Amino acid sequence: MEKRLILAIFLSFLVLFLYQLLFVKKPVVPPEKEQATQAATASPTSTPQNQLPPVSSSTPPDKTKQQELSTSTQLATSQLTPIAADKETEIVVDTPLYRAVWSNRGGVLKSWQLKQYKDDEGQILDLVSPQAHEIGLYPFRLETGDIEFDQQIREALFQPSTTSLSLQPGEIGELTFTYVQEDGSLVTKSFAFNGDTYVIDITLQATKNNTSLNPSLIWGPSISHASPVQQKQRFGSGRGVSVLAGTKVYHQKEEKLKENEAAFNFVTWAAYEDNYFAAIFLGQPEKTSALFRKETAENTPPVFFLKVTNVHQSYLGPKDFQLLSQFGYQTKKIIRFGFFGWIAEILLKAIKGIHQAFPNWGVAIIILTFIIKIIFFPLTYSSTKSMAKMQELQPKIKALRAKYKKSKSDIAQRRKMNEEMMKLYKEHGINPAGGCLPLLIQIPIFWGFFRMLAVSIEFRHSPFVFWIKDLSVKDPYYVTPILMGITQFISQKMTPTSADPTQQRMMLIMPVIMTIFFMNFQSGLVLYWLTNNVLQIGQQYIMNKLMHKKKRVAHGKKRKK
Repeated sequence: MEKRLILAIFLSFLVLFLYQLLFVKKPVVPPEKEQATQAATASPTSTPQNQLPPVSSSTPPDKTKQQELSTSTQLATSQLTPIAADKETEIVVDTPLYRAVWSNRGGVLKSWQLKQYKDDEGQILDLVSPQAHEIGLYPFRLETGDIEFDQQIREALFQPSTTSLSLQPGEIGELTFTYVQEDGSLVTKSFAFNGDTYVIDITLQATKNNTSLNPSLIWGPSISHASPVQQKQRFGSGRGVSVLAGTKVYHQKEEKLKENEAAFNFVTWAAYEDNYFAAIFLGQPEKTSALFRKETAENTPPVFFLKVTNVHQSYLGPKDFQLLSQFGYQTKKIIRFGFFGWIAEILLKAIKGIHQAFPNWGVAIIILTFIIKIIFFPLTYSSTKSMAKMQELQPKIKALRAKYKKSKSDIAQRRKMNEEMMKLYKEHGINPAGGCLPLLIQIPIFWGFFRMLAVSIEFRHSPFVFWIKDLSVKDPYYVTPILMGITQFISQKMTPTSADPTQQRMMLIMPVIMTIFFMNFQSGLVLYWLTNNVLQIGQQYIMNKLMHKKKRVAHGKKRKK
């Protein structure tokens, strides 16, 4: 029974782990043909109630006015005076949350530094990858489907509307890049910022030879600049794309993009992400498509880009559950809480509440584990009591098996043995599944806790004590995984078992397997499991004493009779 129980729990975790790691929905469908749209339809016509405060100081025009504006622009572009800058300049947008550097050459983003976060080298974290500087291609460039025109606007010196922006909380500001040619071609890129949020309102317009185009926005190459070694230090980390298409979120990692591209239609939002940060782009589901693209060249590593059509807003910042919930559009789904995500969300809210009282995330993990252990004590006690009864019944069960030696090959004997065994269970008030079910019920909680610790940004670069400086990476000295294995062994030895000696010796290898399994997990995850083991040892000690006491009382009553 215990052998099956432990194997069931271990295999359940293994299946869930492999499901999260490997079973990723990857719909690759042909992109819809790009249709020419009105030039000014990038601004949304309505704002959801749960969205963050708007970052544009002006009210977006309605659809009729946008169409009128597009028509008048189309007629007048050939009469406009050429607009372009004389030289390349950089425009800095500074807020309490980030410092962005834009270039007027192509109107692209050269740096987006998040002031409240640092990279693994201790520098302010930049969402723009160093690859962008190496290959000379930056985020927020445009593609229209006209290769020659795309190259032209990429090298063009746009005229910026301002030389710099410095915004305080609550303040808003706008940066517009304009490029106009004599032949009537016009490109404008307008970005509205708010000092309180990571959100940008985006308006894009492109016209060539008096013909309106539908420009796509490009993010890439990649995002941030964690090295492969740094990524391996965190379980489940990696960079790639997430897309909300219809009602489902699809994930595609860089290393798993086998073809050169993956296309998505009917997109609400598309994001380039790593484990803790994301560049999210909102579209119009009935019009927006997204393309995750890999470009390769000889003797160089591949580079990856995200292309999104009909973008009207973006979020460039941390995958913070509270911020994304406020932003809306179901963007909180980008946080990969896994199969039991709703449980992980509840646990995250609970641990954040604990952290307010005890401002150490390691301590908060220990306290929440203790609370969960108390909540599930009745189930654990019921399971232990059932296993103890099974242990007492083992001599009679062995006698039955000896009586029906041919039960493995003889169906009639097997049926007879099972009937007598069930009768034996009934006489002693034992539920054969009583030892397994209470523990299996707890697996969703364990998995929710596991995923919450693996993906929540709160634990990134959060120290615990002594040598554990970051709960989001593995223990550098493997102290906690080894302690976890030792406590797992002690807990297993203390738990009542109905297995025979051979099976018991076989099951002693489980703590070794679990130790190896947890070696490279985030130290926060290992701390949770270690704490759980220590509490289980104390709980088991108490339950064993209670059961021994009941046995003495029961034997005393029998003697009196």
